[in-house]
Amino acid sequence: MARIRLVEHAPGAPGLRWFGLGPDLKPSRGLLKLRRLLHKHAFWAQERNTADLKRMLAGSTVVVSLWRGKRMVGFGRATSDGIHRAVLWDVVVAGDLQGRGLGRRVVEALLSAKAIRNAERVYLMTTNSSGFYQQMGFELASPQQLLIRNQ
Repeated sequence: MARIRLVEHAPGAPGLRWFGLGPDLKPSRGLLKLRRLLHKHAFWAQERNTADLKRMLAGSTVVVSLWRGKRMVGFGRATSDGIHRAVLWDVVVAGDLQGRGLGRRVVEALLSAKAIRNAERVYLMTTNSSGFYQQMGFELASPQQLLIRNQ
């Protein structure tokens, strides 16, 4: 298997967002590859368009991606106030590479980022991967309840 590289993007991921940069800051059509990764492997993000992805990245405190050669195979992002709260978002690994520790690499990179590591509490929401996150030290948030207001 080709080596998998982790890219830690600058806050707001301007290189990825504006120029599609990937590993070694090389143009790689990264935004298109992110869209494909989410469309194919993230049921919650299948309908995101390029304009929405750009806005999403711009508002992200921490952004990481995983690359196998020229293919983006993993992604995750986080937002934080840097002291009290942080939230992990959109952690995804290509289905054909799951079970190899790549999701763990993404989450560990997010949690170790300066803007996240000192947050008093880190939140995330998951539909069907709670066992994975519990292995990484996350706990069910009982008695808290998730509330949603759809637009």
